[in-house]
Amino acid sequence: MNIIIPLTFGIVVGYLLRGKIRLNTEILMSASIIILVFLMGMKIGNVKINTGRVAIYSILLATLTIVGSLVFAKITWEGIK
Repeated sequence: MNIIIPLTFGIVVGYLLRGKIRLNTEILMSASIIILVFLMGMKIGNVKINTGRVAIYSILLATLTIVGSLVFAKITWEGIK
């Protein structure tokens, strides 16, 4: 509910102001995303976890993702030729 009400309010305001006001929302959205990422980082930093195991799983997942992407790209590339 915390997300739906502001989202609906923003849609209604945007619809009512459509074509009347031109705002440069790029700066506002960029600042909002930076603040959101910062606050998420603070929240993640407060959680106590076993960092060694998580780091190993993260490295393994990243490696498997890269290898899978390369294999898929090679198969696709050979299929195109």
